This record gives sequence, structure tokens and C-alpha cells, in this order.
Amino acid sequence: MNYPRIILKKGRDASLRHGHPWLFSGAIASREGDPAPGDIVLAADAGGRPLALGFFNRGDIAFRLITDDPESRIDAGFWRRRLEGALALRGRIVPPGTDAYRLVNAEGDAMPGLVVDCYGRYLVMTIGTAGMEPWRETMIGHLRELLNPDGIHERSEGRSRQIEGLADRIGPVAGQIPGNVEIVENGLRFEVDLVTGQKTGFFLDQRLNREIVGRLSGGAAVLNCFSYTGAFSVYAARGGAARVVSVEASAAANAIARRNLTRNGQSPEDHPVLTANCFDYLREEGDLFDLIILDPPAFAKSRRDVERSARGYKEINLQAARRLREGGLLATFSCSNPVDEGLFARIVLGALRDAGKRARVLRVLGPGPDHPFDLAHPEGRYLKGLLLCLYSA
Repeated sequence: MNYPRIILKKGRDASLRHGHPWLFSGAIASREGDPAPGDIVLAADAGGRPLALGFFNRGDIAFRLITDDPESRIDAGFWRRRLEGALALRGRIVPPGTDAYRLVNAEGDAMPGLVVDCYGRYLVMTIGTAGMEPWRETMIGHLRELLNPDGIHERSEGRSRQIEGLADRIGPVAGQIPGNVEIVENGLRFEVDLVTGQKTGFFLDQRLNREIVGRLSGGAAVLNCFSYTGAFSVYAARGGAARVVSVEASAAANAIARRNLTRNGQSPEDHPVLTANCFDYLREEGDLFDLIILDPPAFAKSRRDVERSARGYKEINLQAARRLREGGLLATFSCSNPVDEGLFARIVLGALRDAGKRARVLRVLGPGPDHPFDLAHPEGRYLKGLLLCLYSA
């Protein structure tokens, strides 16, 4: 194929040769063929040697890798093979008793800009790059042929599309989409709002971490902050927690959380669900807990937000540390892309020191295997977390 070309500056091809799937605008010396945003382009080194094919854009990320083979033909058959590979992988790694998982994880499945989540008989898809936008109908067709879902709902929205120069697009694209569906995860049943719920309706990336929390909850007093629809709480209750308190600012999410407890044989009276600001709750209430879960929304959407978000992460971890009994466990998370694992660990450490606590790291936490990321692309591991045992300094 005679794709337009981008010629890289001398020495600026190293990251691509080492496997990183992005090139930034400052690495490009010239363009040939006048590529438009979203076009497939051939990246070549300063000497003109072809390196790879990828999506072009005029923003900060100017090239997103599709394939290292510059001779590839990017057509409908190419994308079908990529989807078939993603589906085959999920067949190997999604556990029994689970019908909700991430089917496509953008760069992690070599399909930059495409995310597809499976909720039983329904799919929710998101397109976040200009390059994937022209392939939308192709991808929808392949998904219908490969999985024969009862419905596909699109939630292509947010900052990533704005950066790529794309307008939001939300709505059903195939079949009938109910507002709420029931999914099964490790034998537990959850109600999910596919249309207006956070992300694509459920935090699928936390499945393994919910299992860990459940195993550690026996006989414990558990506090689940930013509890959303109560998934961590349900796992903790099933794990034998003496009491689980869920705190979430959204009354609508809390209504679903109570139903999720009930549908799994747990009583919301024994495991109360509170509508409150988590910062205020931790500062003002006096109860102590054996296990606290902190899974807040992303405090940092861009690098400009990092300093402000660091203050938020520090405050929430500081207050949680003060509410844990001696030897208590803290499962703390960040899903902010600009806050890397090293920075997050330093923020948590600072919070614990201010609280007069030390911590033993029991486990470094992250997304489940249905959210793969390329080894050369650590930015793809947006969810990071720590399981800590706290004790007095």
C-alpha cells in the first residue's frame, strides 16, 4: 500500500525500535503525502528506512503504532484477525462463572483507540482516536459476526476524543440496549447500568483486586470508600466480613449497591450503604476498621492536574490511615494516568508518615489480565494500587 510517510529526526526512532507504540510530534522531521488526522502512515527513520505503520494525528501524540510490519495491508481482514486474537486470549484468561470482561483494551490488544467491554449478551464500545474512527462500522460488523450480541452500545466520549479532534458520540449501534443488565463475576451477580453508569458501567479492571479483598475480609470491619455500586462490598460480605460500610456520593449508585448486596444474599441493614462525601466521612466519623478500600475516581486527567491530585490522594490516604486499627489493611488505588506507580507510592508513603504509621507492602495491585498492556508501554497500565499492612511507627 502506498501510505503517506512521516520521516523521523535522526536518533528519534529509538523508542519505536524498542517497542513503544507512540511517537510524539517533536520526533517528526517531515511529512510526505500530506496525511490528514486519522490517516494510516508509514514511519521511516532519518535515512528513509521503513519502520512501522500507525495512525497519524497532529496533536502531541503524532503516531500510534498499528504494526511493526511496514508491508502489512491494513484492511477489514486485518482488523478481524486482531479481534479474533483478542477473543481467543479472553477465552484463556477469563475465569469460569464470569460473563463480564474487557474484550479489547486499545494498545494492549494492538488496536489503538478501541475499547470493547463484554457484559453477558451485550457489548459497550468506545473509540478514542481519530485513526480508529473510520473503522467504526467495520469493527461493529466484526463484533456482531464474532459474538452475535443482543446489543452494542457506544460510549465514545471524554477528553481523549477532544484531544483527537472528535465530538462525543453516545447511543445504541446494534440491537436493543436495556438500561440495566445483570452480569456474573466469579459467581456473584451484579446490576450494571450500561447507558449512564461510570466508565462503561462497571469497573471490570478491579476483578482480581475484589477477589483479594474478599479473601482478606473474614471477620473484619470493612470500609469501602468511593464504593460506586458496591462490588468490593459484595466480595467482602461474601468473604465473611463482620460488617461492611460503603460510602459513595451518588445516591443512584447506592441504590444499585443495596440491590447488589441483596441479590447476593447479603443484608444492607448488616452492611450499610451511606450517601456521603468520602473525604468528609473519613474526617468526621470516629469508627475504626480492620480493612479500608480506597478506589477514588481519577483525580488527574492531565499532567496539569498532577499537583492538585497529589494533594487529594495524600489527604484521602492520611485520613484512612487514622481510621485503621493497628495492623489494619489498606487497599489503595489510583486510576489517574498522569500519576505513575512511583509517584503514587511516594504520595501514599508521605500520607502514612504524616499519620505516624509505617506500612508493609503485601502486594502491588493492578488491573486483571483482560486489561493487558504492552511491556514497552507502561502508560497502558493506568490502574495502580497497593495492599498495605499498617502499624505504628
